[in-house]
Amino acid sequence: MSIAENVREIRRQMAEAAEAAGRNANEIALCAATKMNDAERVKEAVAAGVDCCGENRVQELTAKLPQGAYEGKPLHFIGHLQTNKVKYLVGTVDLIQSVDRTELLEAIEKEAVKKGVTQDILLEVNIGAEESKSGFTPAQAMETAANMARYPHVRLRGLMAIPPISEHPGANRRFFADMRALSVDIAAKKYDNVTMEHLSMGMSGDFADAIAEGSTMIRVGTAIFGARDYSKK
Repeated sequence: MSIAENVREIRRQMAEAAEAAGRNANEIALCAATKMNDAERVKEAVAAGVDCCGENRVQELTAKLPQGAYEGKPLHFIGHLQTNKVKYLVGTVDLIQSVDRTELLEAIEKEAVKKGVTQDILLEVNIGAEESKSGFTPAQAMETAANMARYPHVRLRGLMAIPPISEHPGANRRFFADMRALSVDIAAKKYDNVTMEHLSMGMSGDFADAIAEGSTMIRVGTAIFGARDYSKK
């Protein structure tokens, strides 16, 4: 199947999952996870109607950007971010989804001040408490949200999570449900400089479950572009 056909099939599945959950599919964004796909393939996904593009690697993003890969769609950064590479993203991407520690948040604020911009972000939550993954604990995410007034050049617009890998369908729903509850709890506090419109969770293998539990944005790579060939990385 072509990239366009894959996007149409994902949209169909999104609509089906949304209907089953009593939700409107138009409220759920499809973010194309473009890692290891060249500019031309990314352009195909854009033309096929994805809502945004999410890049995992700063080097790939800066290489594809001048090629017009993401033109016409919002550009997000969704991968692990080193503080020394913040300067390449602040003021360039529409949303940094993977803010996983206070040190990174502080670096983004500092760079945003320098550039005279306000950068939108999500907090990445390690909802499965996995030692191998970075991210705030739910308690830390709540505390960080409460302190966002300290970062006037950064806007917190929601949460992002990658739950533990599971081989059993539906096994991750409890993690998605926990993320939704955390998002609702933070929103209810009405903290300064915080708007919780985004809940980014769900990927190629589990986005239907994420939609069932309240995801507003799914990040899909393999189901759009096919399996990645890591031998060429």
